[in-house]
Amino acid sequence: MNELKRILLVEDDKMDIELTLNAFAENSFANEVAVVNDGKEALDYLYYEGIYKDRPNGNPLFILLDLKLPKISGLEVLEIIKKDEKLKTIPVIVLTSSRENNDLEYCYRQGVNAYVVKPVDFKEFMEAVKLIGGFWAVVNEPPPGCIAKIIRKVTAP
Repeated sequence: MNELKRILLVEDDKMDIELTLNAFAENSFANEVAVVNDGKEALDYLYYEGIYKDRPNGNPLFILLDLKLPKISGLEVLEIIKKDEKLKTIPVIVLTSSRENNDLEYCYRQGVNAYVVKPVDFKEFMEAVKLIGGFWAVVNEPPPGCIAKIIRKVTAP
């Protein structure tokens, strides 16, 4: 059986991290979620630098990227990813509180795959993350070389 690809969550808000992980767990997504808290850490993860120099090989199945990050902004991280031949095919889903048209337009010009404004309501947030995970990891056909999709845990009744 193929090793499950990781999902990379780039988020600095502890509550949003917890909600996102809970939404994946409630929907029985078995893939590991690697969590990084700022833009520099995201790039370290993707380029095998710093504490991530020995992480398992392979790109994430997809990246959930917040825009308002410390150290290096999500906008800069997106730009770097989409200009890099080895990273640009990774689906990047912006999950942000920003409703600014400039951010939205910039992200799409840079090649973002989806732009989702974080719902404020708990249930709506959980549903949005469920839909993101379901589409990008179950329905979407990953690019060549990314053979592993998300697998739901099967539990006995």
